[in-house]
Formats: sequence, structure tokens, C-alpha cells
Amino acid sequence: MKIIKATQENIPLIQDLAKRSWENAYAEILSQEQMKYMLETMYSQEEIASHLENPNYHYYLVFDENSNVYDGFIGFENHYEENTTKLHRIYLVPESKGKGLGKKTLEFLNEKVKEIGDNRIILNVNKYNSAKKFYEYQGYKVYDEGIFDIGNDFVMDDFLMEKKI
Repeated sequence: MKIIKATQENIPLIQDLAKRSWENAYAEILSQEQMKYMLETMYSQEEIASHLENPNYHYYLVFDENSNVYDGFIGFENHYEENTTKLHRIYLVPESKGKGLGKKTLEFLNEKVKEIGDNRIILNVNKYNSAKKFYEYQGYKVYDEGIFDIGNDFVMDDFLMEKKI
């Protein structure tokens, strides 16, 4: 496994990986309409480009050197709050799950957070997403919950999780 810093040229790849991941991760949680809306807004060319222009926001691609394919990506923002990095996105395509790549990607995140000087990672996870168990296994704990209006009459009902580094 190799983790590669993403650039503007990788935006179509990130969009494709997001779509493939979401179709699996959220099929039973979100309606098709909400999934389509979120992918079109959160993963638009403009949205990802603006993230990549922010010096604190980073995207990395997860690449399998053995099969020569991209398995997923991670997007996080250092100094989101004082001493805190926010993990905005971590997704693996369905065929890449169960290989330890998610754990290795979070270990990579831990190292990046230490390098930048933050000491806490936060994330939101949908209350009905089985990924919550994965995060707990990696040392994250629920510290709050919230319902967030994401536009177009859609909301996200999330657990807020944190890990001290």
C-alpha cells in the first residue's frame, strides 16, 4: 500500500472513488436523492479544488502497488479547531475493504497530525453507519451527536467522535 498526496489533476479520480464507495457505504442509510445531492455538492470540481487550495486541507490517495489500482482516499483538515484536525473523508471502494487499508490509512493520519502539532482528531459518522465500530476499534470515542442541515431539505444525523493523539 502506498499513500500519495492528491493534486488538482486527481479530482476526477477522487470523485469516482467517492461515488463507488458511497454506493456501497450509504445504500441502506441514505435515499438515492440525498446521495446524489451530497455527491454533487460535496464532491464537485469546485468544492474539491477549493479544499486543495487550502494549505490546511489535504487529500491523499490510497494505492495498491500489487494490483496497480486506487483503493480509496482520505481528506482531512489540520487546525480545524485549536490543536484539532478534522477527518472529513475516508473511503475505500468495496473490493478493498477488509484488507487492513483503513487501519493503515488512519495510522498515516495519526502521523500527519503529530507532525503538524495537533493532538486531537475529530470526525462525524452517520448514526446508522457501521463504520462507527471501525472508528471505535481504532481508538475513537463518541463525545457528542448532532443533526446537521446540509441543504435541499436533507439532514445528517451523526455521532461526533474524537481521538486524542
